[in-house]
Amino acid sequence: MKNTLNVVFSILIILVLIAGVYFIVQTVRETAAAASAPFQGIQQANASMQTQVAQLLNPTPTIIPDPITYINEIRALARLETIQYNMQQVVKTDDQRGGDAFGFLMATKYLIVIHGTVIAGIDMGKIQPSDMRLDGSVLYVKLPPAEVLVTTLDESKVEIFPLQESLIGDPDPNLIPQALQVGKDQILSAALEDGILMQAQTNAEAYLLKFFMALGYKTVIFEH
Repeated sequence: MKNTLNVVFSILIILVLIAGVYFIVQTVRETAAAASAPFQGIQQANASMQTQVAQLLNPTPTIIPDPITYINEIRALARLETIQYNMQQVVKTDDQRGGDAFGFLMATKYLIVIHGTVIAGIDMGKIQPSDMRLDGSVLYVKLPPAEVLVTTLDESKVEIFPLQESLIGDPDPNLIPQALQVGKDQILSAALEDGILMQAQTNAEAYLLKFFMALGYKTVIFEH
């Protein structure tokens, strides 16, 4: 009986020791956490400050489109496009700022390859009632003269080759836009010289001939 009591007493002492050790460990952990809390707050504030400074020095651009769209003009079109020219033009620029004395230092030269499109046809909106008359079974039609409807440049295909860079100062910012306009004018002139308007008129008559005959007119004469 005495041995049993000794065993029970020993177990109780061990349990008390374990509980005491656990309590001491928990107390130490809580004390350490309480001591480091102010430093964690300082670290978080420092990280937040660094983030704000980084955003200030390197701001992220924000693009906000205007929610209002303005319609300047609406036009009804009745154009019949009958021919399209796709052309290429080479333009050489020569910026001779500085005169003869310093031209070799300030000169900027480019070779620019330009791709453009010229579309011609007739404006059906210009046809008047008197321009069409039926004489028996013959339909007489007088079409408006062919004209250039669209002249555009394909800016995605513009090729710029520098031949000479300016040694002093920046090149004229208007040099390239002026060269593109010159190239556009030359493309239009080349299309006109090649007879684009005559071909547009011929194509328009051929197309409308089929159209009128499909409506039942057996004979169609285009007057000039």
